[in-house]
Amino acid sequence: MAHRNSVHQTDTDRSGGMGYGRFFAMIATSTVVMYGLMYLNTYAMDHIFFSQTRAWMALYMGASMAIVMLAFMLGMYANKAMNTAIFIGAALAFALGVWLVRSQETVEDIAWMKAMIPHHSIAILTSERAELSDPRVAALAQAIADVQREEIAEMKRYIADIEANGDAPAGTERQKEGGS
Repeated sequence: MAHRNSVHQTDTDRSGGMGYGRFFAMIATSTVVMYGLMYLNTYAMDHIFFSQTRAWMALYMGASMAIVMLAFMLGMYANKAMNTAIFIGAALAFALGVWLVRSQETVEDIAWMKAMIPHHSIAILTSERAELSDPRVAALAQAIADVQREEIAEMKRYIADIEANGDAPAGTERQKEGGS
């Protein structure tokens, strides 16, 4: 029993509440897990790319979770100054994450395509796996899946080309096959 008490004691802060290190570890781990979970609805593994947009979304979800978890467990964390700092820090991280997602300030060409590929992949998954009975809806779903596959292939080509050769010359526009 003495061993159990000493183990418990090492996970407490000086004021007698639960240790903040464990709290921060829970939030950080959960934020990383949430980022990964956002890819579970992609259709294919080769549609998974690092996405800044999803990272910023995980940031504001982790910040929200920090606020909610600390609010529910406030009695376990007795350091009022630390609690206030966590609430303020989490609110700022939330605001920053929302701003980064909504502004797309850090997202440039390749990052945008790497975020869009999993997004398009979701449309393929939901279009092909839904139990659709109306033939019009089924045809629409198939058309959506076909277009998403084409656009994913096109984005992968652009990523490879831009990484190898840089941006295309000004005035170069996307042209669909057989179109203008």
